[in-house]
Amino acid sequence: MLTRTAAPGPWTLHLDTPGPDADQAVLAGLPVAATVPGTVHTDLLAAGLIDDPYLDRNELLTPWIGRSRWRYETTLPAPGAPGEADAERTDLVLDGLDTLATVSVDGVERLRTRNMFRSYRVPLDSVDAAHVAVVFDSPWGPFDALDDEARRAFDSPSAHIRKMACNFGWDWGPTLVTAGIWRPVRIESWSVARLAETRVEVRAERGGGHDGAGWRGVVEVGVELERTSTAHDAELVVRVAGATASVVVPAAETSAQVVVEVPVADADLWWPRGSGAQPLHDLEVELLDHETGEPLDRDDRRVGFRSVEVRREADADGESFAFVVNGRPVAALGFNWIPDDCFPHRVTHDDVAARLCDAAEANANILRVWGGGLYESDDFYAQCDELGFLVWQDFAFACALYPEHEWMLQEVEAEARENVVRLMSHPSLAIWNGNNENWLGWDDWGWKERLGDQPWGERYYLDVLPRVVADVSPHAFYWPGSPYSGTPEVYSNDRSRGVVHLWDGWNEQGYQVFADDRPRFVSEFGWQGPPAWRTLTDAVHDDPLLPDSPGVLHHQKAVDGSLKLARGLAPYFDEPADMADWHWAMQLNQARALTFAIEHFRSLRPLNMGSIVWQLNDCWPVASWAVVDSAGRRRPAWFAVRAAFAPRLATIQPRDGELALVLVNDGHEEWAGSAIVRRVGLDGRVLAEQPVTFAVGPVAGQTLTLDPALSAPGDAAAEVLVADVDGAARAFRYFAVDRELAYPRPRLEVKAVPVDGGDVEVTVTTDTFVRDLTLHADRLGAGAAVDEALVTLLPGESATFRVTGVGVLAGTLAAPVLRHAADLLT
Repeated sequence: MLTRTAAPGPWTLHLDTPGPDADQAVLAGLPVAATVPGTVHTDLLAAGLIDDPYLDRNELLTPWIGRSRWRYETTLPAPGAPGEADAERTDLVLDGLDTLATVSVDGVERLRTRNMFRSYRVPLDSVDAAHVAVVFDSPWGPFDALDDEARRAFDSPSAHIRKMACNFGWDWGPTLVTAGIWRPVRIESWSVARLAETRVEVRAERGGGHDGAGWRGVVEVGVELERTSTAHDAELVVRVAGATASVVVPAAETSAQVVVEVPVADADLWWPRGSGAQPLHDLEVELLDHETGEPLDRDDRRVGFRSVEVRREADADGESFAFVVNGRPVAALGFNWIPDDCFPHRVTHDDVAARLCDAAEANANILRVWGGGLYESDDFYAQCDELGFLVWQDFAFACALYPEHEWMLQEVEAEARENVVRLMSHPSLAIWNGNNENWLGWDDWGWKERLGDQPWGERYYLDVLPRVVADVSPHAFYWPGSPYSGTPEVYSNDRSRGVVHLWDGWNEQGYQVFADDRPRFVSEFGWQGPPAWRTLTDAVHDDPLLPDSPGVLHHQKAVDGSLKLARGLAPYFDEPADMADWHWAMQLNQARALTFAIEHFRSLRPLNMGSIVWQLNDCWPVASWAVVDSAGRRRPAWFAVRAAFAPRLATIQPRDGELALVLVNDGHEEWAGSAIVRRVGLDGRVLAEQPVTFAVGPVAGQTLTLDPALSAPGDAAAEVLVADVDGAARAFRYFAVDRELAYPRPRLEVKAVPVDGGDVEVTVTTDTFVRDLTLHADRLGAGAAVDEALVTLLPGESATFRVTGVGVLAGTLAAPVLRHAADLLT
């Protein structure tokens, strides 16, 4: 039986060739102990030779690391595990090398790599102890080697190497160009044959049950085998799910296909979150010696039965783009996912679980794994299976012109095949996407004028990638890009079809511009804000700490990011008076922008069937579009998205010059009830009201036009519309922006009471109108968190916040802990 053992080490890290401006103090401290999996940066950090690049402006001290040549070394012990010593073959398996690596065994070069996204296998010729060296050339090398003309044409270093693009810096991430053995290394010992590739496709098809009206599960398994030189005349058996099905592989054959049908009257279907349960089943693929029955290798999976398609149908508004799971349309609400750390080997199971919990509790059902990052870990997709997230998986191309060299075409095909094979069995995997914003760049960023007739990457998106998906996983859905309209002949960001990215609001016009669009599916949109106060101050130690102090500006990577933050705030509030007000204002404006956009998009249901926010998470402490910062603290924007993603949403929207109550039901059951809409003075007086009844079908919306007496205020500065709806959170609509509203100064009564479990309940009662009441728990303690934010109260109402991680609260809760919108007005 094939045995797997982790390569034990110890490993050491050496410097072969220092980059320009190398730190002499670091050089004097080398070599150092190395961690595998790991990177050069984190080994130097662990050895105390560099300061944490996430803090202050330490990043600026590290560029030489990415321009150096590094070497990892270890000696492998002689085989000792059962089955190792007498195995016919022993291989060194490297799951991930970042990126330009040369692997030598006992001084003999055995492998050269140039792709971070592939795994590699090196046969070990001897069972004796072997010295292994892995040398990493600078990832900048391919770009630096270009002549000036090529560098001007293909100006992204990431486009010339198959490596995580955001390593070279992004508008939310630092430039930390890594090298290292970033995924596990192990020893595999085997005899006769092994499973070199196992393709598992699991789906549900209509036609199951006694009457043919239900669903049946189908499992298709394809394997590629590697045989030892002495085993070509052996017959082998591939068995699926114990004794459910098997096939004999004749001598010398190296491939086999097994199809298993699971005829269940009502198949135990896997559903996305909010649509049903996520049953998973153990699937075992075994390779056996046909003559002796001896097990040779096995591959274990957990799978789920489901049908996923993307429905595209022409209509009066263009063409739809909607996920359909097990025959039901699903409104996709979720987040873009970036690497959770600039050094991905540091991301643990618990880290992934925490971030997915953030997404789940925000009512999300889809995550887009963005193309400038990684094909994520097996653990990530397994947790998505368990939690019911649909996964939109980009191939690793982003925001760049990619040359179509023959070597890169081959690398991309091999990379795509390996990752499609690895991920195709996950029920969560819903769509493969060719690239991030490369079609948009071709249309809008002057690329076609710069390149003319030169190849720029289109062949990957229209030929190589769809061909691999069709060959390996023929029932999977492939889409050539995000954004993409469905054909290169139509503008890539056409709002009437396909998927779009909406960045005009952030970049130029303010978030109100979201209301001008009627997109079919939005796969990127967002608004920036700072991280939690404690996250910011733990990372930046400027004195004084100001919006434009050096460390704060260094942790703002967007072009003109600070200017755009200020410009986006200006229509609503005056310039903040101090750093505390600036921080609260920018966090509040991020939350407001996301609420505005999401409620508008959802109010178009079923014309719009998807809203994927940019972004869920951060990779380091930074001003960004994330709703959860790098310390795992939920920004106010997270609470805004949770409310806006509620399965049943009530929102007041403009319709044909009037105001309307729009009810959105993304569930699969009818939503019926009554509502009352009131025009209320900020002093609490009811000025007009309208009762309504409603019945909203599954995955649908209903628009109820309001009486003119509600839509036309008597005093826009002192009135608000309030809708109380059965089964949904209260909705508000204001007639003026904050700086024009006559907010009363709230008189808040605050009581803090310890409760079971060591938490504290903070109850706030107001005798005046108060908007966006928020308790910033991180200001109470590093581990503190709160369950609610952005609460708006009418006079005489109360709200209770449950605070965890603080013990007993002492003193008065006031600014900057407890904030509201009127705090920002003089």
